[in-house]
Amino acid sequence: MRAQCINKTYSFVIKTSNKKHYTIVKNSDKQDEYKYKFKSFSENETIPKMLSKRTIKSISLKNLEPLWITKFRIKSFKFLYLMNYPMWSESNYIFKKQENIVYYSAVLQKSSNLKKMMLEPNKTESKGALKNTAIDVVLDSISVATSYQKELNKHGILFSNFFDSIKKYPDLISTFLGSVVSIRDNYFTCLNSAVFSEGSFVYVPKNTTSPMDLSTYFRINGNITGQFERTLIITEPSSRVSYLEGCTAPFYSKAQLHAAVVELLAFEQSNIKYSTVQNWYPGDSKGSGGILNYVTKRGLCLGDRSKISWTQVETGSSYTWKYPSVVLKGDKSIGEFYSIAITKLLQKADTGTKMIHIGSNTKSKIISKGISLGNSRNCYRGLVLIHNNSNKSINNTQCDSIIVGSSSSANTYPYIMIREPSSSIEHEATIAKIKDEQLFYIQQRCIDVEEAISLIVSGFCKEVIEELPFEFLSEVNELLNSSFVTKIG
Repeated sequence: MRAQCINKTYSFVIKTSNKKHYTIVKNSDKQDEYKYKFKSFSENETIPKMLSKRTIKSISLKNLEPLWITKFRIKSFKFLYLMNYPMWSESNYIFKKQENIVYYSAVLQKSSNLKKMMLEPNKTESKGALKNTAIDVVLDSISVATSYQKELNKHGILFSNFFDSIKKYPDLISTFLGSVVSIRDNYFTCLNSAVFSEGSFVYVPKNTTSPMDLSTYFRINGNITGQFERTLIITEPSSRVSYLEGCTAPFYSKAQLHAAVVELLAFEQSNIKYSTVQNWYPGDSKGSGGILNYVTKRGLCLGDRSKISWTQVETGSSYTWKYPSVVLKGDKSIGEFYSIAITKLLQKADTGTKMIHIGSNTKSKIISKGISLGNSRNCYRGLVLIHNNSNKSINNTQCDSIIVGSSSSANTYPYIMIREPSSSIEHEATIAKIKDEQLFYIQQRCIDVEEAISLIVSGFCKEVIEELPFEFLSEVNELLNSSFVTKIG
């Protein structure tokens, strides 16, 4: 039984003996595998690398924001100094406010070539896959392109970047901004509320189904630029919308910060489907560079029979803290969470969800798939809370992990609280690895090792992949396959 390294690629090297026994061996990474590391050079307008009241006022002035937004920022900034830095995760990177970081960066010229270049990475292999998708492209701190706005306006649907929405729809923004995620929820929501940059605003009126999927592509381009996106989605009674989000960043040797806040609000019998494919730069084999991804995403099912579904694929960022959550306040409301988290190299991911049941006959479902490779750490951290008088509410949680190699780890931290005796919770957690017998069996069907591992992983993630919109399927399959580079020794 022997194993060998192949040119510093992250791969599985299979060596066979006379007994037809197989061993999977991990190797180091290959930076070229990350295909979104390109850098675009353009003239940018920035503000001083300092977090102060003057910096916050400068951001408001650059965007010509109304006074109430400036007050909202300054209020959050004051609270920031009263907040404790979060220390719940085993994977900690202490972010300091005085670090060398730019809190605002705007491209001066939004050329057509820049728009085309930014839209290109978001395309799938199918040329027609995005024809029925409205896209907003956000580069660093501003939006550079938004499509299909006129077509959506014909149906009464509002879809625009966040800064334009503040000016065009101040009543809606002022009513719902911070209504789902409080500025004092945690350290990074407070930081985001003080210096938030571009994002998307979606409003779907009553009895309306969006005729197309809505999508935002977030790109961090500057090497010392932090991105603080703010997204707000509102669905009126009996309306439906599907929202897609994609994220990439170039290769830099120093870490970059991404601290976002996403708020979803679903009224009676409305439905929000939110999908994310996160493909930030993960850093190199020594742990240098990569994105620090500290995100707060929360949905509120305010009306009866409303539904919010989160589907996410996490493959990038050196550190990830991300817990898309649903507060089930309306009776018979539904919350769902489907997640695939893949970590390799020295990545550390602490992801999960919160399902908070308040209304009666509410239902929630959690399916989490974790794959750990290299020297990475992959954790699922979830909360299921059923309040008093949340009668006959049901939760089903399934957390499955695959560990590859002897240095990676996978952990599950469930927090379960039931305060209503008529409700029930089911929780199942499993940890496994790709077995030699599985590979041997599949190979007997004339399938090579690379396809065999891909089949095993695809089958393992099937329940989550089925929930993804069609537009993301090609990209997700490519991401899954690129994480498992195989070669026969």
